[in-house]
Amino acid sequence: MSERTDPGPTAPRTVLLRGGEVHSPADPFATAMVVEGDRVAWVGSEGAADSFADGVDETVHLDGALVTPAFTDAHVHTTATGLALTGLDLTGTRTLADALARVRAHAEARPGDRVLLGHGWDATAWPERRHPSHAELDEATGGRPLYLSRADVHSALATTALLDLVPGVTEAEGYAPDQPLTGDAHHAVRDAAHATLTAAQRTEAQRTALHRAASLGIGSVHECAGPGISSEEDFTALLALAAETPGPRVHGYWAEPVTSPADAARVRALGAVGAAGDLFVDGSLGSHTAHLCEPYADAPHHGTAHLDAEAVAAHVAACTEAGLQAGFHAIGDAANLAVTEGVRAAAERVGLARVRAARHRVEHAEMLDEHTVAAFAELALTASVQPAFDAAWGGEDGMYATRLGADRARTLNPYAALQRAGVPLAMGSDSPVTPLDPWGTIRAAAFHRTPEHRISVRGAFTAHTRGGWRAVGRDDAGVLVPGAPADYAVWQTGALVVQTPDTRVANWSTDPRSGTPGLPELTPGAQLPLCLRTVVAGRTVFERPNE
Repeated sequence: MSERTDPGPTAPRTVLLRGGEVHSPADPFATAMVVEGDRVAWVGSEGAADSFADGVDETVHLDGALVTPAFTDAHVHTTATGLALTGLDLTGTRTLADALARVRAHAEARPGDRVLLGHGWDATAWPERRHPSHAELDEATGGRPLYLSRADVHSALATTALLDLVPGVTEAEGYAPDQPLTGDAHHAVRDAAHATLTAAQRTEAQRTALHRAASLGIGSVHECAGPGISSEEDFTALLALAAETPGPRVHGYWAEPVTSPADAARVRALGAVGAAGDLFVDGSLGSHTAHLCEPYADAPHHGTAHLDAEAVAAHVAACTEAGLQAGFHAIGDAANLAVTEGVRAAAERVGLARVRAARHRVEHAEMLDEHTVAAFAELALTASVQPAFDAAWGGEDGMYATRLGADRARTLNPYAALQRAGVPLAMGSDSPVTPLDPWGTIRAAAFHRTPEHRISVRGAFTAHTRGGWRAVGRDDAGVLVPGAPADYAVWQTGALVVQTPDTRVANWSTDPRSGTPGLPELTPGAQLPLCLRTVVAGRTVFERPNE
């Protein structure tokens, strides 16, 4: 695929890619690209590429492959992703018995682990409609400590042996006998479980997660860390690993309230790009902890509020004054209302223009109405969204409908309304909540289970590439044009089309006269593109072996 020459010890390395399709707004018909050092130098036609052929250090013959900007996953928990990839992952289990069998097999396979770690159970998908009991988990593990997070990571199960290692947990908020742990009880047990990881185990998990990301054409991730989610040691170790090892870029967010310049300085000292990410205003729908204006359809309460509008305002005002990006986790309609009211109050204190310029962000932003959508646009809040949530839990019979009723469930994740209002979108996975899967994410947005919320493949692609860069304040990246960072991926794929979300008419076109760069067909059932190579800052960080 490649021809190389030695560029010498000091000269920037130059690469010519030719004979494929280059997705570039600079030239919708581009078939070649030149990269010099860590930047794109030129995009254009195959014929014009001949003039560069003798002056490059490597020529990549694409053989019809597609070149796109590398994806950005705007919401990832890297260590937890790696642990799920290398350990006990109950995602996709169909029955309670299946889940217990996997727990038993994992315990037998890992006799040396001080605490067994697992993730991904979701009892709403099981015919038994209940989670494992303490007694069942105690038996399956042979009485060993086990931490088992729910699919949404907002609640967890633990064996008796693990609970016994956490003093006072039975008196903590969020503990109830033989019920999933939430709130403070969950955080205390998670901290105790993760504290048993050795530095080598943590590094292995982080390397595994970043390698998986690179193999999927992901060139950068937004790590959403913070107290009660991970640890400062985990966060700084990940940033150091990413700086020292070729792989995806890691933009770190630390979710800790900021109320003073000293707080902001501490967040910066950790290496964070913002006091944002999973700064919890509420919890999740699956765990009945998202904060709702009206009660759950299957529970007699409104969920959990962690921050009110005044706390949001204080954080946003202090971050804005310090020139630091702020952000929150908000899923329920009451939580998103608290965010918009709080950010508006902060704007009244420090000025709307300054708040808008800071590009504060909201993770998930699932339950929105026309008023909160308008407020997001007014305040220039970036919506960091995960379309795979709708694919996993949307629809008339999904978990959302169980928790909220069908009518309220149909209002969730209104991507088309956000896009029409001009709200900046950045897309991600919240891995390990849903898997790293950029093309699957785009398909989920384009074929949303509620048709009126669908957006075009092109719009979703932009949100998953350029949108992620804009969310960290960079407008020059996530697109293949001269001068842009050389972060790109090479794909084996079928015919390229221009695909829209309008199912009333033919929803794709191969007509080149549109002047719109094509993308792979992503209709449900279509085979997703295969990543052949991922390049970050001009360096190859993944290359698929020839088969």
